Amino acid sequence: MVALAVFSLAVLALLRLETATIRGATTLDDSLIAGLVARNVANDAITEAQPPVAGRTAGSEVNGGRAWNWVRNVRATGNASIVRIDVAVTNPAGQIVGRTVAIRPADTPQ
Repeated sequence: MVALAVFSLAVLALLRLETATIRGATTLDDSLIAGLVARNVANDAITEAQPPVAGRTAGSEVNGGRAWNWVRNVRATGNASIVRIDVAVTNPAGQIVGRTVAIRPADTPQ
């Protein structure tokens, strides 16, 4: 009887560990894909022919079979020839799970 009780405690501990591992893997997957989405949005802003307009822009895209919402905030820096691009990506629950920051010239060379 005692051996069975000890064995059941060990099994419960292993189940709890497995649950934590699966939860951690899901969180890692979310942050990895959200990071890719954030970098894609930032790279689009960097590679456009014209610099992005200062201010806030929002959108969504599908990546990894899931919908992701993003917000891009373009603002001036201390250097007038450079703009800062902040991108935040949220999951369907509205939690920010990915971010990135990029810079680019404020205007295109002539």
